[in-house]
Formats: sequence, C-alpha cells, structure tokens
Amino acid sequence: MSTPPRSRTRDSLLPSFRQHTVTWTDVRWLSLAVLAAATIYASYLATHQYPAYVGGLYIAISDQIIAHGYALPERIPGYTADGVPFAYPPFMFYVYAVIRDLFGVDAITLTRLIPGAVLTFMIVPYYFLARHLLDSKRQAGLASVIFAGAPAVLRWHLSAGGIVRAPAVTIALLGAYTGIRLFQTGDRRWIVPGMALFGIEVLTHPTYTVFFAFTYLLAYAAFDRSIQGLVYGAIVAGGGILLAAPWWLQIFATHGPDIFLQASGTHTGLFGGWHRIYWQFVIPLKEKDITSVFYLAVFIASAYALYRKRYFLAVWAIGASYLLGKDRFLFIGGAMLIAFLVYDGVLPAIRTFLSERTSRPDLYRVVSVAVVALVMLTAVGTGVAFATSTLQTEYDHSAAQPATMDTYDREAMAWMEANTASDSTFVVMGDTAEWVPLFTDRTILIGPWGWSGLPPRTTTGKWSTTRPSPTAGARAA
Repeated sequence: MSTPPRSRTRDSLLPSFRQHTVTWTDVRWLSLAVLAAATIYASYLATHQYPAYVGGLYIAISDQIIAHGYALPERIPGYTADGVPFAYPPFMFYVYAVIRDLFGVDAITLTRLIPGAVLTFMIVPYYFLARHLLDSKRQAGLASVIFAGAPAVLRWHLSAGGIVRAPAVTIALLGAYTGIRLFQTGDRRWIVPGMALFGIEVLTHPTYTVFFAFTYLLAYAAFDRSIQGLVYGAIVAGGGILLAAPWWLQIFATHGPDIFLQASGTHTGLFGGWHRIYWQFVIPLKEKDITSVFYLAVFIASAYALYRKRYFLAVWAIGASYLLGKDRFLFIGGAMLIAFLVYDGVLPAIRTFLSERTSRPDLYRVVSVAVVALVMLTAVGTGVAFATSTLQTEYDHSAAQPATMDTYDREAMAWMEANTASDSTFVVMGDTAEWVPLFTDRTILIGPWGWSGLPPRTTTGKWSTTRPSPTAGARAA
C-alpha cells in the first residue's frame, strides 16, 4: 500500500489539517460544555453524602504507601487474611498519599470530590481533540456536552473509583491528541509529549494503557502508514515503557511477571469473541431505557460515518468497545460521531426538507437551534438523572450511581473498631465490605478486589455482586 504524502489530508478521514488557535467561539462552546459537566457534578455532590460505588481499597493503598515511607508495599493488608498483592500501577496512589500525608484529607472527601472535579476538567482536552477530529467548533462543543452526560462515562469516572479512572482517561485523551498530530504531520516534536503521557498512563491504569496504545495504532494506520511513522510510534511506546520501568521491574522482582499475565486475562481479556459483540452492541439496546438512546445514537452515527467515509471515528469507537469490553470507551469517539451525525446529516436534511416547503430562510435557523438544544438538554438531563441515582437503569438492573455506604454503615464500622480486637476477622456482605478494612483496621476474609493478578485457584473464596446495596454491608457483619 502506498503511503500518502504528508502535505495533504489522509483519504477524507479528517477535514484539512489546521493550526489550532483559541477563539471566542471556542470559549463559548467550551464554557457551555464545562458548565454541563459542572452541573452534573454539582447534582451528584448534592445527592451523595458518600461516594457512589467503592474506593476503599484505593485509599488503603495510598495509606500503605505512606506507612512504607513511600516505598511500594508488597501486599495490602485487611483484604482477605493474607492481604492482596500490590501490582497495580501506582502513580495516582502516590498523588493521593501526598495529599493525605500533607493535608490530612479524609477518604470520603477524596473519593467524593476528586472524580467529578477531574471529569469536569477532562472536558477541556476532550473539546480540543473533538475540534481536531470534527469539521467545526460547533460539532466539537456538541460532542463535549454529549460526552459529559453519557451514563457509561459517568458510571466509571464520577463514582469513587474515578479517583484513578478519571485521571487515566484524561491522560488518554491528551495522548490521543498527540498521537493524531504526530502521525498526521510527521512532526517529531510530538514524540516527547506522547512518550511522557504513555509512560504516565502505564503507571496509572492498565485498561486505559491498552486504549492509549490502540488509539496510536489506529492513528498510524489512518494517517501515516510510513516506516518513519512506525519508528516514531515505536519510540513513543518504548520510551513510555522505559519511563515506567522502575515500577514494573520492582513488580517483576517481587511478584514475578506472571502477575501481569494473570491480570491481562481477567474481565474477559482483550477482544472476547463473538459473545462480546452481543454484550457490547446488542444487550444495551434490548433493555429499552433512556441509556439505550445513547447507544442507539452511537451505532446509527457510526454507520453514517462509514457511509460518509469518515472511518477513523467509527473504527475508534466500535473497535475500542469491542477490544476492551468496556462501554465507557465507546463514547469517547461515540459522542463525536453523534455530533457529526447531527451537523452533517440531520440538519442538512432538515434544511432540504424546509427549503422545499417554505420560503422562510429564518425557519431553518430556529429549527436547527432547537434540534441542537434538544440534544444538549437530553444529554445533560440524562446525566443529572444518572448522577443523582434518580434514573433506574434496566441495563444492569440497578440504581444509576448508588452509594454503597451510608451513615448506618459508618456507625457499624465505628462500633467494630471500638469493640473488637485488632486481629478480628469479618465476613461482610455487599460492596460496603470494600470500605471496612479502611475505616476499621480490621480484616475481611472474602472479597473480589485486588485478586486479578493471581491464578484462579487462589481466589476460590471471592465473591461479587451486580446489585450493590447501599446499606447491606457492615451492618450484616
């Protein structure tokens, strides 16, 4: 296959390359998108005294880093009788260790406030990435609002676990921008920031590292396909891995390389076979709740993008969702696809329809503004309903963002700490259990957290739940 010259756009995958300067139009659209994200974040804080889902183990890891004098701990005690091996990428845990050590910020404050704050900031790099990949600033603004309100994005980045995942996806977005610029222009100046971002991503979250690498490979295939580009990509990957070497070399020495091999096979691994197609692209549509509208819109927009020969976004969104088996990756490119469909497909069709039936040119402007406003309000309204747990989703049969701990659970944990011996062990049912070792300094004997790096035979006592109860935790102990 011949390599297209660097001086022109690759195939019609993107509008012509242009230098980015920030204008007042950018400021207006970006402000609107950030306001949408901030509104969803504020509604979450107003309705959640405690964070959604779980994050106790993450804070326990940071505390163990402090206890070990900022050296990597080998195991995290309290989670099962033997503790769990610590082979997780440590970057954000060190960040939170410093915050807790220097400022004494409590675990609830961190896991409740940090994810939404990062998610709101994340809209900024997302907007500029969308602006580069789409035809106009209006499309980028609309895509950013849709992304801010997508339930799959909020579930994993606004909840407690978002203290790691939200920074990880922000790094991935920045990395996607550097990768696309590198392969589209061949400018070597993008190698260093790409390498640094990849190294930080390796040290932050394994799943987002795979997404980062997938984005680079796809960008190379779409925009470059030269030997020089292949070398540049290899330098970014190799340099990032070398930057993370102090961590993974120590993990190799402590736990052996098998711990990474075992972890890579959990959560159905990469790809996942034919059944993943069903779970990623059919099941979300069968349940027929408001979240299904987001999936349906992405799938229709992907088909439209392929029809319009805008291959990169469609393959990026659908490919990442299938490769990783995580819905949240569908909407990184998917929100851009929906915006492209609205402005490139729906609005022109409305213009044609109106021009054939009326001589009023101002009517199209009114209708087009109403259509865009409706899409934005739907995204923000769904995001607020999801964030506040007023939306009951059929997709996983649970409240959208349930807090897995409440005041009664905290009282039960306080009683456990005050009235039981320090070497006591407990069996605690429900996702509340993940908070118990952190707040009681007591051991729970079973739990699904932190065992993905060990062979299956060592995890026979673990359990999990797909319907976390907000109160059925420590009180059951």
